[in-house]
Amino acid sequence: MPYYSYQGRSLLGKAQRGRLRANSRKEAVMSLKERGITISEIKEIDSVLLKDIQIGNPVKPKDFVIYLRQFSTLMRAGISLLESTKILAKQSNSRALSEALYDISDQLEGGRAFSEAADSHSKIFSNLFINMVRAGEVGGNLDDILERLAVYYEKQYDTRQKIISALTYPLVVGLIAIGIVIFLLTFVVPRFASMFDTMGGELPWITQLTLSMSHFFQNFWYVVILIPIVLFIAFKLIVDRNPKLQYTVDVLKLKIPVFGPLIQKAALVRMTSTLSSLMNSSVPILKSLQVTQNVVENKVVERAIMNSYKSLEKGNNLSDPLREYPIFPPLVIQMMAVGEETGSLDYMLSKVAEFYESELEYTTDRLKTLIEPLMILALALVVGGIVAAIAVPMFSIFDTIK
Repeated sequence: MPYYSYQGRSLLGKAQRGRLRANSRKEAVMSLKERGITISEIKEIDSVLLKDIQIGNPVKPKDFVIYLRQFSTLMRAGISLLESTKILAKQSNSRALSEALYDISDQLEGGRAFSEAADSHSKIFSNLFINMVRAGEVGGNLDDILERLAVYYEKQYDTRQKIISALTYPLVVGLIAIGIVIFLLTFVVPRFASMFDTMGGELPWITQLTLSMSHFFQNFWYVVILIPIVLFIAFKLIVDRNPKLQYTVDVLKLKIPVFGPLIQKAALVRMTSTLSSLMNSSVPILKSLQVTQNVVENKVVERAIMNSYKSLEKGNNLSDPLREYPIFPPLVIQMMAVGEETGSLDYMLSKVAEFYESELEYTTDRLKTLIEPLMILALALVVGGIVAAIAVPMFSIFDTIK
């Protein structure tokens, strides 16, 4: 979507200039007219720096969490929606968020609702955010909604950081191990290869294997780098284009030893906290399910939510279809069933989310404790195997000298 720079005047005669994003020049002109701006000049900005090169959300989760917390605080302090948006546009560390907020402030001055303005920047503001803000605008409690959004995104960010923290250690140790192996096979082992050739005789199998690997690394190092990259890209392309395969992959993720429970708890936290926040903000239950389905990032949970949606449309219970999916423990289903019977589903969902947030924290701590010695052991075995491959023939040389 290109950018357009414009100059003009507002209904009050105040000079206006800036830039906005639109699918075409005509759409940009219509958008400015809706804001009450009389255009004197408008042109497309042809700059490489403003091209859409981002993948996914261009705003970092941390920057968005900070924005929401500051937005909530300003609104609680009685500062108007327009002024709050202008203040945050000036001080945001994220360029993409700052530009979006400047555009939103222009739209607010033109009389558009904040939710409508935010919806024009769907890459930054999710459906969850837009629907909750829209509910706050209708209910007249936008400050309360923003507080809930701030708390929700802070918890989601914390959950994400816990998972990243749990996976960082094995990833770092794994990369170090790969680096050490490549160094040994490329620079250390070849120095002994010529010496082994002059020895004559048959080398132990472990030495032969290590020398073969060293030879391969020296002559085909690019294959070692390219094959994993090509396989990963091909796998992603195939999976992304095949919904059935996506579902199968997510099922397999849940069955991975050690990491499966971590993925399960993270999915449950995301589902229950999102659904609870939406319902607590007076978003209709069917709409809440649609929004939640798009943010859980797990095809198994998505299918379960879709079945619950169909069940509600037919006048049945929300929790009944979830019993068919092993990813949902009995505790979740029972508490949701009780919530439906007592009319306190949002409260029950929030309690389930709190429970699994603490479970997720415990799981990540236990995972770190378990993985550290396993990774050290694996690193020792790999490096020790290469050292043994070199040392065993050396012992034969010493025995011959004696």
